[in-house]
Amino acid sequence: MASSSISSHGSGSWTAKQNKDFEEALAVFDKDTPDRWHNIAKAVGGKTAEEVKRHYDLLVEDLKLIHDGHVPSPNYKTVEH
Repeated sequence: MASSSISSHGSGSWTAKQNKDFEEALAVFDKDTPDRWHNIAKAVGGKTAEEVKRHYDLLVEDLKLIHDGHVPSPNYKTVEH
């Protein structure tokens, strides 16, 4: 099954810093913020409002796949101390 993962289908390449800035901006500019996507794009830098909106939409799609059980949970090994 192919995933629509943001890591493989974004609006161009996103750096780790841009992803961190994106996450932080999402916390600041909630869904009721006027010009939300423009504000987030400005906070991220180097991306348009359309690119950050698409990045968000792909993130939501990925979360839905995980929530619906279409993506297996990682098998983490427990470490005993």
